Amino acid sequence: MRDKLLGLPVKERDWVVVGATPEAMIAQGFKRVGRDFPVFLHPVTHEEYALARTERKTAPGYRGFQIQADPGVSLEEDLRRRDLTINALAEDENGRIIDFYGGVGDLERRILRHTSPAFMEDPVRILRIARFAARYAQLGFRVADETMSFMRNMVDNGEANALVPERVWQELVRALAEETPVEFFQVLRRCGALAVIFPEIERLFGVPQPSEHHPEIDSGVHTMMALVQASRLSKDPEVRFAALTHDLGKGATPPEDWPKHIDHERRGVALVEALCERLKSPRSYRDLARHVARYHLRCHRAKELRPNTILKTLEALDAFRKPDRFEKFLLACEADFRGRAGNEDTPYPQADLFRSALAVADAIDPKPLIEDGFIGESLAQEIRKQRLSAIKRLKR
Repeated sequence: MRDKLLGLPVKERDWVVVGATPEAMIAQGFKRVGRDFPVFLHPVTHEEYALARTERKTAPGYRGFQIQADPGVSLEEDLRRRDLTINALAEDENGRIIDFYGGVGDLERRILRHTSPAFMEDPVRILRIARFAARYAQLGFRVADETMSFMRNMVDNGEANALVPERVWQELVRALAEETPVEFFQVLRRCGALAVIFPEIERLFGVPQPSEHHPEIDSGVHTMMALVQASRLSKDPEVRFAALTHDLGKGATPPEDWPKHIDHERRGVALVEALCERLKSPRSYRDLARHVARYHLRCHRAKELRPNTILKTLEALDAFRKPDRFEKFLLACEADFRGRAGNEDTPYPQADLFRSALAVADAIDPKPLIEDGFIGESLAQEIRKQRLSAIKRLKR
């Protein structure tokens, strides 16, 4: 209903069933799929149908709820448990909008507002509100002041500490795929949740960098600018995640060394690995982010690098076997380069130089070498020798 009223594509429909029982749904051919909630799949359309239900908080965290779903639960009671008023809208079979909590008005005013004080009972809503902000910021939506106050209270009360890694990762990836993912982190920071959920990112704010390279000075500000640029360059959440985490090492630089950040790349790799381990992220996200953290400065210096260093970098990035991931690496590095005050639209020929280096090196055909008698280690050495020669010719 929400996206329909906003004139956006409706990707799925969710149905609420009032006055029914699980037995009645199953008798009509519906298949139950909800483990914790009474949710069913339609036998033909496979759309989700959920019995109207209420929730009562019984313990900390997002699992601490007692669910009541019976024929006596009304639609108004069911919609009251939704996180936002714009998500508490319904439409009946005649197309009539059902709006008990002012969702239509909040859509018109571009406000993300909680439906009821029960909002504070589920810490996942902190992440969800931030994600909706990332989705709708381009349309002018903002989080209502009173809702932001609720979110701060939840953080202060320790609710954010109860979030499990799997759910944090799920919401993070969804947010990274939204139109304005930077808003996700800005909302979390405004309510204090960033320091709890993503302390490695929060730690970057207030850390200075050399002004000649970073006119924006602040490492946290730069990281958000890099994420904005990554969103311009690619819709791939892996690229955006790598841009987000590329400078984590600066948050671990001893203050006495500021504004320099010598060896922050190495420190950043360890922090990326720890973050991905904590959130149980897929290996593809971890590996790309680790490569970008370690080698982004080398990519920026592509024009200055010796041919052998370029080849070593291609080898370290496994670019010959994984060219698609290497392309994502280059995009994340470009996002870092452009994520600086005044650099937003500056060309990044370094990426093209590395692309060309990979192309000429990868064009070396091993077949003639095998025919000449090269085998095993000698073959590998000759291939590398010719790849290096090809890159030298390119650099001339």
